[in-house]
Amino acid sequence: MNAPAKARHFETISLPIEGMTCASCVGRVERALKAAPGVTEASVNLATERAEIRVDAPGARASLVAAVEAAGYSVRSAPVRLDVEGMTCASCVGRVERALAAVPGVRAARVNLATERAEIEGAADMSALLAAVEAAGYGVRPVADETGGEAGDGAAAARREAETAALRRDTLIAAALTLPLFAFEMGGHLIPAIHHWIASTVGQTQSWAVQFGLATLVLAGPGRRFFEIGLPALARGAPDMNSLVALGAGAAFVYSTIATFMAELLPEDARHVYFEAAAVIVTLILFGRWLEARAKGRTSEAIRRLAALRPATARVRRAGRVETVAVEALRPGDIVEMRPGERVPADGAVTEGRSFVDESMLTGEPVPVEKTEGAAVTGGAVNGAGAFAFRVEAVGAETMLAQIVRMVEAAQGAKLPIQAMVDRVTMWFVPAVMAVAAATFALWFAFGPEPALTHALVAAVAVLIIACPCAMGLATPVSIMVGTGRGAEIGVLFRRGEALQLLREARIVALDKTGTLTEGRPALTDLETAEGFDRAEVLAAVAAVEANSEHPIARALVAAAEAEGLAREEAGAFESVTGMGARADVAGRRVEVGADRFMASLGLDAALFGDTAARLGDEGKTPLYAAIDGRLAAILAVADPIRETTPAAIAALHALGLEVVMVTGDNRRTAEAVAKRLGIDEVVAEALPEGKVEAVRRLKARGRVAFVGDGINDAPALAEADTGLAVGGGTDVAAEAADVVLMSGSVAGAPNAVALSRATIRNIRQNLFWAFAYNAALIPVAAGALQPAFGLMLSPALAAAAMALSSVFVVGNALRLRRFAPPLAAGRA
Repeated sequence: MNAPAKARHFETISLPIEGMTCASCVGRVERALKAAPGVTEASVNLATERAEIRVDAPGARASLVAAVEAAGYSVRSAPVRLDVEGMTCASCVGRVERALAAVPGVRAARVNLATERAEIEGAADMSALLAAVEAAGYGVRPVADETGGEAGDGAAAARREAETAALRRDTLIAAALTLPLFAFEMGGHLIPAIHHWIASTVGQTQSWAVQFGLATLVLAGPGRRFFEIGLPALARGAPDMNSLVALGAGAAFVYSTIATFMAELLPEDARHVYFEAAAVIVTLILFGRWLEARAKGRTSEAIRRLAALRPATARVRRAGRVETVAVEALRPGDIVEMRPGERVPADGAVTEGRSFVDESMLTGEPVPVEKTEGAAVTGGAVNGAGAFAFRVEAVGAETMLAQIVRMVEAAQGAKLPIQAMVDRVTMWFVPAVMAVAAATFALWFAFGPEPALTHALVAAVAVLIIACPCAMGLATPVSIMVGTGRGAEIGVLFRRGEALQLLREARIVALDKTGTLTEGRPALTDLETAEGFDRAEVLAAVAAVEANSEHPIARALVAAAEAEGLAREEAGAFESVTGMGARADVAGRRVEVGADRFMASLGLDAALFGDTAARLGDEGKTPLYAAIDGRLAAILAVADPIRETTPAAIAALHALGLEVVMVTGDNRRTAEAVAKRLGIDEVVAEALPEGKVEAVRRLKARGRVAFVGDGINDAPALAEADTGLAVGGGTDVAAEAADVVLMSGSVAGAPNAVALSRATIRNIRQNLFWAFAYNAALIPVAAGALQPAFGLMLSPALAAAAMALSSVFVVGNALRLRRFAPPLAAGRA
């Protein structure tokens, strides 16, 4: 009888394909996919640029991606993020990265010890990624993405809180058991009366047995984590921090157990116990990890606060009534009502009402912004005293708040160039420490004074315990986390973590003029009247004439009159005089507005305002004149005004030792006038977009260049610069060309970004110096280098204390960045 056929398991895989332009491309991709192993059916859609493949082979995704790429196309894939549990040191990071990089389809893998996250680029199967991490000995799960960042992942936060609570509990239990053990052993050594009392009442044998019991409880209870993780890692040939602790504490415990219950196996002068050392090692390292976990929890507070800005509910108009719904239920097109003091639940545009809205947590801008009909509102902002309604335009992961969270998370997970050297060292650090410990034991056992075995054990255990790869692994990522989080608070978003280091190395800051140094739109800057004319009357008359024109200067004059609350008058008999100006009848009077040559053609002498015209020319402004009923009435100037924050920003950049260059498409006279007013060092004028790129290239020959622009017109220059900084709000968050986004929309963010970059890199270097200097100095001391000259041997207990405090020092030093004070408060001059 034939055996029943094994049921086949079919799976449908969807791949987004890039590079297809026609039906031939579709056929080529389909043929390539159908030829891949395990494929039973493949369908490619040019309109959606997606392939749907039915396979009966497990783990086929990597081979499908390879088939598409072999056909000359690419598969678009978003980075995969994983929560990795159980990493304790830099060696763990390297081990997880190597395991992930070996998975077929992985282009790049980055692992961050501070965030306990892995980010993988490529098209590997999720199951293969999870299996690779688990095979390396660590727990792993996909990131549950709610708002696009870790801060929105409540499960991850809950796990970290549970881990911190467990470390606190285990530390207290270990301390309660270790204290009497320490008093029994060390009290007898330090205080003769205690030694005599123990000898006369309990006796040495019973005292050691009690110590054995207490130490067993410490190692088998709170200390079990080190053995459960460290010994399997050692067996796999991949020792980590836990392996060092397990070996050190375990060696002290085993040696002491032999001395207690099988003393005949040891020379008489080597019969000592180190139960207190084993217990103290575990207790102090648990204490250090608890402090470290608490400190690490504070490193991402800024980004958690950002994510917490989104309210839980919103008041929506539906079916003729207002309902309170969960924010997750909002959809684009919904009309949301806002009451005073409420947080805006999503991005949108005001449809009715007006209010002032506080956006400081998103932009760093301290002054509330007025919102009227048509104005954009951002989720997370706080409504002031007014009431308004707005139409929802973006929800969930598409909101600016979610984009900010994702951006900061991406920057926090980045590896700076400075990290490359750390990675090379830490790859071999733990095996090297174990080799040093073995050599230390052998040398002391062979050449040390009696009892040689005891001295050898103490020195080897001290070496194992004092080595601290944790500090090296945390030195860079915790500083990046705190630095980028602080940046988010002051309106400086690092889209790429590498920008932190590159911006610190900048020597030249190149700035676009229009929209960066200036407001980006023409405005009335000067109006001086002749004798006998009223300023408001003249401006109202000029605005009435210019209301008939669509020219930007005309619109600026009309806007100025509206801003001053002047009534709009009707103009008749309007006439545009090409190249000269315009004229019309306003309230029964003839009003003419235009250049000096227009006034001359009317027989009017503009010399009346000669001094004012000369001053305006020096400032790069072109004067206009107004005549009413045949008399010269006023001189006006319309220009793109310099932002209020610009002079202080330029001064702050100079104070940071930077050379400031203005690169603009404006005419040279205007550019030189603006540069002179602001104290800018060099001007590149009349530059088209490609000219700006060439200017940046020339500047790069003199040093690292940071370019500050609006993120849209200046995209080529932003991309060409070593670091690109986009000035702007919502639309610029997605400016792919920029490395840094200045959310305040003010150039004042540029010196803040440079100063924060310098502070963060300085903090990283302090941490790295501590981590390497600590290990370089104390490992030899633990090995007994001071014993021949000074007779000093480092106790394993002191070694454990030093190691525990080492990583706490690194995290604590990084947390100082939370107090970083920017050179300029965003939005203020």
